[in-house]
Amino acid sequence: MVTTRPKVTIYDVAAQAGVSISTVSLAFNNPGRVRPETLHRVLAVAEELGFRRRDEAVSRAKRSHSRVGVLAPFTSYSSFALRLNGVLSGFARSTTDVIVYDHDSAAASMSPLLASLPLSGLLDGLIIMGLPVADEVGERLARQRLSVVLVEAERRDFSSVCVDNSGGGGTVARHLLAKGHRRFAYLGEEQVSHQYRSPSEERYEGFAAELRSAGVADADIARRTVAHSVESAARATLELLDLPRPPTAVFAYDDALASGVLRAAARRGLTVPGDIAVVGFDDLDLAEALGLTTVRVPFAESGSVAAELLANQVQHPEHSARQISLQLTLVERESA
Repeated sequence: MVTTRPKVTIYDVAAQAGVSISTVSLAFNNPGRVRPETLHRVLAVAEELGFRRRDEAVSRAKRSHSRVGVLAPFTSYSSFALRLNGVLSGFARSTTDVIVYDHDSAAASMSPLLASLPLSGLLDGLIIMGLPVADEVGERLARQRLSVVLVEAERRDFSSVCVDNSGGGGTVARHLLAKGHRRFAYLGEEQVSHQYRSPSEERYEGFAAELRSAGVADADIARRTVAHSVESAARATLELLDLPRPPTAVFAYDDALASGVLRAAARRGLTVPGDIAVVGFDDLDLAEALGLTTVRVPFAESGSVAAELLANQVQHPEHSARQISLQLTLVERESA
């Protein structure tokens, strides 16, 4: 005899979560009106019980195409808009709907956001860009049996598209050494969490390792971390220039911070690259306008490759996770 599992209702979720039915309804339809701890509890119970809202179930049954989400700090970093363009071009010829979720900062944890997203029954796949996936988040995504692709982040259980940030830092070091520099500085981005190695930290590690292997002493490799803004980078650069042995070359985490270095050099009346050389990372439009030597990151390609990986994974969930690394290129201009 075959037994049918009773359908989970909103009443079941409310009872187990210890809240009212109206609170459960708000959690799914207007989560901003629910206290974070209550929202987390309701969504966790709904997930545990396998509850699916009727509107989601009907919508999923009716639609003949897939729906994927893209999560990234779009408003804080223009580079992620380029990655998103790559994702959209990757899905352009398909019937896939793309839903965009913004996140404040690549330097912060995304766990609260992912905990509040009602993923069950809503998405077939998710692309997470530039954000670390904590163990509890990875476990939740696995329980949902959701196809996931990471961009600029890695976990063995998920497919990923990355660049060799450490290798890029090493490339910058070799370029500056070849120009004759022996005193250096690295300007990185402050991290809210140190539970993972950020791209900023990886770039510094590759940069410093290459300098040390060339015989540069640690005392001649200064390091500062700043908020992600041009003015913060300028202030930190002025501090570096006041050191007893100031650097003759500065490598910045990205082009935005590098522009702050250029601003500080102008304030001091220094010539670039005569008095101080400057190198950035990303090669956005800003870099070309400033004549900035930088490392080109294939942003659009990373997005389109991620879209291809996710589409394949949605269609063939039994396939193993794949890790893809894209090539970086040093672009030499006037600043170094």
